[in-house]
Amino acid sequence: MKFIDEAKIYVKAGDGGRGCISFRREKYIPKGGPDGGDGGKGGEVSIVADDGLTSLLDFRYKKNYMAERGEHGQGSNCTGKSGQDIIIRVPVGTIIKDAETGEAIDDLTKAGQRIVIAKGGRGGKGNAFFTTSTRQAPKFAQPGEKGEERWLHLELKLLADVGIIGFPNAGKSTLISHISAAKPKVADYPFTTLQPHLGVVRFGEHQDFVIADIPGLIEGAHMGKGLGIKFLKHIERTSLFVHLIDISPQTERDPIKDFETINKELKAFNPDMAKRPQIIVLNKIDVTEARESLTKLLKFFKAKYLTVFSISAATGEGLDKLVKYVGKEVTRLREEKNGK
Repeated sequence: MKFIDEAKIYVKAGDGGRGCISFRREKYIPKGGPDGGDGGKGGEVSIVADDGLTSLLDFRYKKNYMAERGEHGQGSNCTGKSGQDIIIRVPVGTIIKDAETGEAIDDLTKAGQRIVIAKGGRGGKGNAFFTTSTRQAPKFAQPGEKGEERWLHLELKLLADVGIIGFPNAGKSTLISHISAAKPKVADYPFTTLQPHLGVVRFGEHQDFVIADIPGLIEGAHMGKGLGIKFLKHIERTSLFVHLIDISPQTERDPIKDFETINKELKAFNPDMAKRPQIIVLNKIDVTEARESLTKLLKFFKAKYLTVFSISAATGEGLDKLVKYVGKEVTRLREEKNGK
């Protein structure tokens, strides 16, 4: 399924039904007596977070969402039926903004979280409502109120504890496929991953964390180069980065320069992201020549007081140790966040 992370939709709540002008036909009652009922309330539009959804794809094909209007009032003091409400379901992690002003309305971060985004119009009062001791036969009623309407901008940001970052072909997809049930596409060309993937990683007996495989970043990503901003924003929510670096000589890349470039992009996009905890993972140590450069690289990163792991995502070497450490760090960060 294609990953769609932004959408613009129109929502319209139902209008209220108009009040009724009606008179009973009974003897000794002036003009039969007023008995016009009130109009029904218009249906409202709500948005709810659904953890069964993973993208905003549905909104590419349907953009207009309109609730039912309230029925008009009737004689014999019959109130019109209220309009049917509608519920729009979006993935957990969806930010709702006013499309015209750009103002954030709500951020749906929990499954089941719900917001009424457009209120239905109130039904108009029938003529029976306006009867008084001095006005016994009112010949007027209220029209129903208009339901709220607006254009909305929906933006989905993934919710994950850990984000795997790094250059294209660093081995991110291979890593997440080995440590979770996620099965992203794996190939030997740049930008294999064209959409983020979420995986649940188990550690310990009854503990787990959610990890996101973020498409490869390159120099200039914060300005939209490569897959750029489209995916940089998805790692804003993660509390911990696993920075995967390809150290095999076949790439003819400089691992240290790659590390510095990615961090420069994080800082340029959002300075707070550069301050986030980061675990350095040196990948492809199954390649003989790569092992020869380990000593130099370990010295460089440890001098920066960074935790470093050396692994082979392809063979699984070092993954158990990495997962246990990441799980421990996620637990610590969760406790800090919750004030424990």
